[in-house]
Amino acid sequence: MVIPAQTHTLEGGGALRFDEEWLPRGEADALLAALLEDLPLAQESILLFGREVLQPRLSCWIGDPQASYTYSGKTLSPGPWVPDLEGLRERLGEALSQDFNSVLCNLYRSGQDSMGWHADNEPELGLDPRIASVSLGGTRRFVLRHRKRKAPAVELALSHGSLLVMEGTTQHHWRHAVPKTARPANPRLNLTFRTILRS
Repeated sequence: MVIPAQTHTLEGGGALRFDEEWLPRGEADALLAALLEDLPLAQESILLFGREVLQPRLSCWIGDPQASYTYSGKTLSPGPWVPDLEGLRERLGEALSQDFNSVLCNLYRSGQDSMGWHADNEPELGLDPRIASVSLGGTRRFVLRHRKRKAPAVELALSHGSLLVMEGTTQHHWRHAVPKTARPANPRLNLTFRTILRS
């Protein structure tokens, strides 16, 4: 099932907004080049089934000083905002009327880099978190599947300059992934903006 460029209520709970051309091409090109230069991207390890393994992508966690985040057995302390990322945060905040205080940056270097099935449902994100995902670079397939119901899988092609917003009860009912692909794939930088709740 392909989502049109509008808000879509998911069967079985949750909602998506998807805009394939949220950033103009030239602006997306400049932003990608600047962030690849400025972000402290590295291959980090996570705890998976009781053992530490390297993630199949490069990543970094950026945010306000108090915006620590724990997932897959690791607590991430935020690095400082770089100017272009700060500007994008402000733009998203105005567009969505939300104060995003952190962002997870993932660089998929090729089609062999991926993200496994998961939900962004950590306690520090709150009950019904809104996750705003900006994609830069190569187009990658993004898939959601329902946790319990036999609802149709949802597939999107996340392209250069696109914006995907997951909101409502999406994280309760759906898991999502960026699968590996054998097809040629240009590097893709994904920026998932979040609001970490203060304890």
